[in-house]
Amino acid sequence: MLSSLDLSTSALVANRARMNVISQNLANISTTHDEAGQPVPFKKRYVVLQSDDGIGAHGAAGVKVASVEIDDSEPRYVWDPNHPDAIKQGAHQGHVAYPNIDMMVEFTDALAVARAYEANLGAIEITKDLAQQTLRILV
Repeated sequence: MLSSLDLSTSALVANRARMNVISQNLANISTTHDEAGQPVPFKKRYVVLQSDDGIGAHGAAGVKVASVEIDDSEPRYVWDPNHPDAIKQGAHQGHVAYPNIDMMVEFTDALAVARAYEANLGAIEITKDLAQQTLRILV
């Protein structure tokens, strides 16, 4: 019974990491420069999950965050020559490089993560209720 709690807990931790990355992406959707002030757009991040055989029993495995990867896709270029971060020369002169982050994709991912989090909380509640019922029978 405790292994089922461990499985759900590992999923809660993984989903919290995914939600943190999604919120970082959304918070930086318009970031056109890095911390040093250089005109480098924020790069989207995403979480890579993997199974964790150290958690679980009876053929079940938990989940853990393998890594947080950075998306290397091209930025989204918007014509705005008066912007302070506009590209000064080259093929994209006068354009501002914005992160290639789609708000609807991020919102959809956040919704899926929230549902998975809720499902694992429900599984924990059921496990807790089963443990309480078992103790009532034994006492």
